[in-house]
Amino acid sequence: MKRSTNRILTTHAGALPWEKPILPGQTGYEERLKEDVIGVVARQRDTGLDVINEGEFTKGGDWLSFMDGRLGGCEPREDIDGKYFSTLGKDREEFADFYRYAGEKGTLFFAESNHIVATRLTWFCTEPITYVGQDEMQREIDLLKATAGTEDVFLTTTAPASLEPYYRNEYYDNQEDFIFGMAEALKTEYKMIADAGFIVQVDDAWLPATWDRTGIQMGLEKYRDWCMVRIEALNHALEGIPEEQIRYHLCWGSWHGPHAHDIELEKIVDIMLAVNAGAYLIEAANARHEHEYIVWDDVELPEGKILIPGVVAHATDLIEHPELVSQRIQRFAERVGRENVIAGTDCGFGGRSHPQIAWAKLKALTEGAELASKALGY
Repeated sequence: MKRSTNRILTTHAGALPWEKPILPGQTGYEERLKEDVIGVVARQRDTGLDVINEGEFTKGGDWLSFMDGRLGGCEPREDIDGKYFSTLGKDREEFADFYRYAGEKGTLFFAESNHIVATRLTWFCTEPITYVGQDEMQREIDLLKATAGTEDVFLTTTAPASLEPYYRNEYYDNQEDFIFGMAEALKTEYKMIADAGFIVQVDDAWLPATWDRTGIQMGLEKYRDWCMVRIEALNHALEGIPEEQIRYHLCWGSWHGPHAHDIELEKIVDIMLAVNAGAYLIEAANARHEHEYIVWDDVELPEGKILIPGVVAHATDLIEHPELVSQRIQRFAERVGRENVIAGTDCGFGGRSHPQIAWAKLKALTEGAELASKALGY
């Protein structure tokens, strides 16, 4: 993983707008998918991004449902609890009228730009969890390698804690054994990505977002203990992969809602840094989390690590001025060192922003990084 030694480098969180998605089973799928990946790779490079991916097109544009069927020992069934994890939480209770309106209007995501699954399968694990997604994973790897190479290229995958809400344990003695069983299976996917020469990006939206759903009732101490078990499981799954080849993406779910009950970064920053990764992607551009750059006044970024703060947001259609982007980058550079900062995005734009808006924001990102590089004395 390159560092910002000669200028401020740029990247993004993963998902990019896919204007006319095509899914497995549809006529011409393989040909269209390859064409679209070639196009999105070229557009990232034309925009000036330094570390890129395939926009998550090989995942059907959905960072979670691509895992359906990749874990053996699990079968899909109707969830008899009748509760869908993402519809719970203090935010939804306090702002129930807003969420009812947004649900009816479909405004929590810009779903037209991507294949977004409205409801997800619940998987019940009745046997030891194994990984059976090698063929699908290899298809992702082969297509990305053929279109983008492997240098400065990342491929996303999902943390055990962010898969857990969609799986039910009917085999393991307890939930901790279950999450470690999932982590053991995910080792295969993580290793395949790393062995192919890509940067492994692990997405973990639900770890912090669980605070709003069940963590508040647990209390902070028990919630932090709950998180650490999941971090230990993730580290188990990442064993054998060099830290400098791993990026960890932490966010708060990133739907277009109030997020009034997001847990503050200062309360979980040490948990994030406990992940054996070389770089950490955080939200730092939206109205709920931008102020948290001051966390790094008191928290020391471990030696050799890289911080990838979001300096453009998916949460608004306003295009950030490059000068603002530059100012945001400089805040972090002044606190953790310019060589330890890569400019990024709060979360993926795919499914959250209109394509025109997303690409304009990415252009503002690269232009702002150029301004910041000059201001920081490169």
